[in-house]
Parts: sequence; structure tokens; C-alpha cells
Amino acid sequence: MQDQKISQAEAAAEAAFKELYDIVVRLRAPDGCPWDREQNPMSLRADLIEETYECIEAIDQKDSAHIQEELGDVFLLVTMLAYMHEQEGSFSVADALTTVSEKLIRRHPHVFGTVKVKDSAEVLDNWAKIKVEQEGRKPKDSILDEVSRGLPPLDRSYKLQKKAAKAGFDWSEVKDVIAKIEEELGEVNEAMSHSNTVDAGSAADAAKEALEDELGDLLFSVVNLCRFLHVEPSVALQRTNVKFETRFKHVEKRMKETNQEMIQGNLAVMDKFWEEAKNL
Repeated sequence: MQDQKISQAEAAAEAAFKELYDIVVRLRAPDGCPWDREQNPMSLRADLIEETYECIEAIDQKDSAHIQEELGDVFLLVTMLAYMHEQEGSFSVADALTTVSEKLIRRHPHVFGTVKVKDSAEVLDNWAKIKVEQEGRKPKDSILDEVSRGLPPLDRSYKLQKKAAKAGFDWSEVKDVIAKIEEELGEVNEAMSHSNTVDAGSAADAAKEALEDELGDLLFSVVNLCRFLHVEPSVALQRTNVKFETRFKHVEKRMKETNQEMIQGNLAVMDKFWEEAKNL
């Protein structure tokens, strides 16, 4: 019975993907949708990032219906991007799927072969060896070169630090990370004080650049704390974005209900409604 259920699920997935593929082909056809035909891989980059974050938000909300919808959007963009290359003749959608399937089998010899592993760390070590020994990838000059430069800065910072930590370059205790954050905050305050004493010209530009540099160090340190506590910084920040948005909208609603303007002069009232929102 279980095998029959799996077979039915496989058949349904195959049919559903074929339908999606056929729709994408139709949209990109000469008599298809003008907007879809105008798109190219470069124009869809931002959409792919946006849909990925929307999918993450749905996962955070643990809303199955929303996750299903957002995953569908990601499937659409991935299929669209692959089909664009199929149209150009560089590779087909099937090539992309075959490539990832072959990679999964090759990099999981402990599942599809006879290799034995004791934990996930050993799995990752094997992956690194397979990339060099079987896939012919040149070893990187630095382990940090393994982190894509195309990642958003917050995510790249997190992954750079994880790589460095894996090589033993890490704090021993969380109190040391917190002390570093406090140190960087002090340097931000110092840079701010210097910036306030400069009026204009090249000196002002240099002061601004120095402040930007120190703020970057502070953010990097906070990301380090997230990593040390096993918290994804981009996910944590997204949670706060949603929380801020919900509370601010409550403030807007209450200000409108009490016929008061959203202006600096009414900050005390807005603060009261903000606290009210926190208790909802």
C-alpha cells in the first residue's frame, strides 16, 4: 500500500511539472504573453530573491497553504529561468534536472553507495573531497572563496564567519562576542563624534566613510553573535521586520481612530499605542 501511495505521488508530481513546463513554453511562445516574452535571466534576478524571502516568511508563519503558494512561485521562476536557457540552446530544463540528480547521487555515497559516515559533519567533509577528487574542481586558495559573492551582504557575512569558525578561527565563549559588539559600538560613537565636528568637503566624505566602516564592523559583530548562538541573522531580522510592520500598522490605525497626525510632535502618543501593540 505504501509503495502504491509513493507511485501515485510520483505520477502526480510528474504530471504537475509537465503542466507547469507546458505553461511556461506557452507564455514564452511568439503569440504568448508580451511581459513573459520580454523577460530574461537578468531581469528575473530580483524576483527570484523576493520570492525566496516570501517563501521563508511563509515557513516562519508555519502556514502550509501559504508555503504551498510561495513554493509554487519559486518553481515557476526556476522553470522559467531554465527554459530561457533552453530557448537559447545553452542547456535544457531536463539538463538542469539531470545535473542536480547526478550531483545528489554522487555526493551521497553513504546513501547510494557503500561509504559509511558517522554524522553530518563527516557528510560535509566528504562533499568537499568529492568536489575536488571526482568533480575536478580546483581547491580554493582560501576557504572563504567557497562563499558566493552573489549572496546578500547579511547572508554572506554569516557564511564567511561559519567558514572561518570551521577552521578554528572563532571565539571561545559568547561573552567574548558580546564584548566585541560593545567595543565596536564604542568605535561607532567615536566615529560619530568626529563626524559631527566636520562641516563639508573631503574631510566630511572621509568622516562619513569612517562611520560607514565602523557601522559595518558593528553589524558584522552582531551577525557573529547570531552565528555563535545558532541563529540565522536574515531569518531573525525578517522576524523583526514583520513584528515592526504589525506594530507600526497598529499605531497608524489607532492614530487615525483618535484623529491625530503621524508627526514627531505626537511621538508620546504614538509610543503609547506602540506599547499597546506589543501587548496584543
